[in-house]
Amino acid sequence: MTGSITGSQWGCVQQDMADLLAEDPTDVAGVVDRLTKMQDVLEAMPPLYRSNPLADFNRLYRTITSKVLDRLETGRFADPVFLDRLDVEFARRYFDALRLWGEGSRRTPRAWCVLFERMDGPDCRPLPSAAAGVNAHINYDLAFSLVATFEALGTQPVDGHQHADYLQVNEIFSEAIPGLRRGYLDTWQLYFDRLNGRLDDWYQDLLVEVTRDLAWQAAERIWRVRGNPAAVERERAGLDRNAAMLGRALLSPLCAFLQ
Repeated sequence: MTGSITGSQWGCVQQDMADLLAEDPTDVAGVVDRLTKMQDVLEAMPPLYRSNPLADFNRLYRTITSKVLDRLETGRFADPVFLDRLDVEFARRYFDALRLWGEGSRRTPRAWCVLFERMDGPDCRPLPSAAAGVNAHINYDLAFSLVATFEALGTQPVDGHQHADYLQVNEIFSEAIPGLRRGYLDTWQLYFDRLNGRLDDWYQDLLVEVTRDLAWQAAERIWRVRGNPAAVERERAGLDRNAAMLGRALLSPLCAFLQ
């Protein structure tokens, strides 16, 4: 996957990461707990500590997942079993990528390597870092998480309660992203953010809707060919390649300056 992987990647927090990743959570509450503990470990990782770009993404991911848990606990989803399983499968792919990277495996998805390779520096801005993580998780992981959920529950990708619940997660992003985004900005960036009014919020809402819709469509394609390993691998490789390209663009100096 990438020629830079040579061995253990977590340095002095290697054992802490290995302990956290020894088993996957089985429900959304467990995912939130794992992400919370992961945040502490990532922020203790030298040389960047709290400015670790993966910590910037993990913080956002924990916030969104906590809000999913809130809606599950208050009965907001029509099919809570589906949303709970999807959230667990989604988190599992993130934890798998972390595990593979820590083992120095060349099977680490390129989409995630783009961000992981920045953990030793040079420092990059928090907002592009978080965006690069969201890109890898949605544009690469989400389609396969959907397929794994359909297989586990004996359902399939059709427009119904499950799809409606899937779209409801867009609302969670819409509610949370504006505050999260501004938390990543410097003072001068906040000034321009205020000048833009709702414009930044609008296009980021649209971006979330489009990318999550594309992930559902990718899951439909994978579902149709799921009995053909070569076809599934072609889909996987294409999603990985495209997400890696976008991740590199998000972490480029020009994009960081614009953010």
